[in-house]
Amino acid sequence: MVPLMTLLAGVSQHKAHGTSLVAIVFTGAVGALAYSIHKAVDWKVALLLAVCAMLTARLGALYAHSLPEKNLRRAFGAFLVFISLTLLSKGYLLHTSLALPFWPRTAVLAATGVLAGFVSGMMGVGGGGIMVPPMVILAGMGQHLAQGTSLLAMVFIGGSGAYTHYRLGNVATRVAGGLIAGALIGGYLGGEAANMMPDFYLKLVFVAVGVSGI
Repeated sequence: MVPLMTLLAGVSQHKAHGTSLVAIVFTGAVGALAYSIHKAVDWKVALLLAVCAMLTARLGALYAHSLPEKNLRRAFGAFLVFISLTLLSKGYLLHTSLALPFWPRTAVLAATGVLAGFVSGMMGVGGGGIMVPPMVILAGMGQHLAQGTSLLAMVFIGGSGAYTHYRLGNVATRVAGGLIAGALIGGYLGGEAANMMPDFYLKLVFVAVGVSGI
């Protein structure tokens, strides 16, 4: 959404990030609904991630606002490259899941939420690319459960970042309506499609999307 808004709709980088988060709230809501129908949402983990991320999402939005547009654009490009390389270099598909004990698992999830929140608020993304790998690799969650849980957490993370951006004037209301409409339709259809896939193939799609920089 962010590149399309800046390249095709003439939206500034700052407003693209804020507007993207508005749409992500709705994507997360309908996507989480689709996953919950298939019993693929862990509400407790989603709450932990959301609570830890909401404050840092606000900080990320404030930091993005403080950057000159040129620097923010460069940071966004670097973020896309980093996520793509991370998914590949960690051998995500070949990793054996580690079922950590309760407290180390909780600490990993809390730290994941803190990082995902800041990145979400700053970059205008949902944070799924950051939340899902630790949930699968370190917390021993299945791919479907991890994605459904991250979508639910995105509702609160995106809401915190979007509200902060809105207060800063970084939401392009002229394009927000169209993005929300598309997010409602695409989020639900995507969730349904994901739950039709075996776990392994869903991992392949997750990595492919990450590498493509979407």
